[in-house]
Amino acid sequence: MTDAAPVCIWLAGAELGEGPIWHARDQALYFVDIKGKAIHRCAADGTRRQSWETPHAPGFIVPGDDGGFVCGLQGGLYRFNPDSGDFSLIQPVEQHLPGNRLNDGFVDSRGRLWFGTMDNDERRPSGVLYRWERSLAPQAQDRGYVITNGPAMSPDGKTLYHTDTLQRTVYAFDVDAAGTLSRKRPFVHIEGSGYPDGMAVDAEGFLWVALFGGWRIERFSPAGELAGVIPFPCANVTKLVFGGNDLRTVHVTTAWKGLSPEERRRQPLAGGLFSFIADTPGLAQHHLSTEAKK
Repeated sequence: MTDAAPVCIWLAGAELGEGPIWHARDQALYFVDIKGKAIHRCAADGTRRQSWETPHAPGFIVPGDDGGFVCGLQGGLYRFNPDSGDFSLIQPVEQHLPGNRLNDGFVDSRGRLWFGTMDNDERRPSGVLYRWERSLAPQAQDRGYVITNGPAMSPDGKTLYHTDTLQRTVYAFDVDAAGTLSRKRPFVHIEGSGYPDGMAVDAEGFLWVALFGGWRIERFSPAGELAGVIPFPCANVTKLVFGGNDLRTVHVTTAWKGLSPEERRRQPLAGGLFSFIADTPGLAQHHLSTEAKK
């Protein structure tokens, strides 16, 4: 775990900060503000800041192995060029469901993208978990979510974790080499305050879960046992990523969404980007394949 308290390295003011990724080539952290319709980038220490407006609400950003980026925006998957700030549609997603938007996303070791959709009003169970490979249409893997969150995978690539946020449950699935899911089962049910949001897996296979409204991150063993808690100075902790040269610098996004004016006054760091040093390193960021891998 860590003995160091999280430090705010960028008071970004994100209404709904999400989706941090560490890009080793750029030595930079990228993350999105879903409600603020923005992509942000900075160095590991929070300096060298840059931001771009997005045409639609961004759920995530992931790097491609061709040097570009793919963003999940409301209505589809888009190529993003940070040099020009341009977005171009690659693949429509659920354009027949205008009340849905894309939420969290993750690239596995085979270069496949896993992402979820959700009801933007957070009421209807219209959310779907998808798998996407560049030469195919997105393939639905699981359904019936109001808010999908936190796709993450074990170090051996054999277990996928996915969250039903409103049910406060993280599920585990078996994954075969083709990306087929089976044996869905509850991995952990969050007790106490907060709702499970974004997640990351460390090199030991422990799952770190950010808790929206919970003021903390919780770390669970591969057996689903609580192994540690990291308190935060703001309530809405949304997602984390391991970065830096040794993958021990943990970057964490937060949000002020849903806070009253008084709560925002008492939580001045809400919406900021935080970091701390972990005792255990994480896993390297995978890049989306330009072609499907067999």
